[in-house]
Amino acid sequence: MTQAVKITREQVLVKLKEVYDPEIPVNVVDLGLIYDVRVSDKNEVYVQMTLTAAGCGMGPYIAQQAEWSISELEGVEDATVEMVFDPPWSPDLITEEGKQLLGM
Repeated sequence: MTQAVKITREQVLVKLKEVYDPEIPVNVVDLGLIYDVRVSDKNEVYVQMTLTAAGCGMGPYIAQQAEWSISELEGVEDATVEMVFDPPWSPDLITEEGKQLLGM
């Protein structure tokens, strides 16, 4: 019997760096939109994320892209992305890499 691959939080974050808000040329991780990443013992991935604006119509699209991206990781049993707006996003959450990409 083969040992199952254990998915790590870091692997999930790397995959999430492939997901972009279509209106901003920076990935969701470097924009500071990812609030929480949890991986269960059964490789079920839970991500809590937000948007730059609560009324952003692209929210469902971005969440779906995030779920699809995580699901591409070998060994992932399930991927759930929950959209939350508390605490509200602020530009202070953008990583240094994100700030460089945005010219800040």
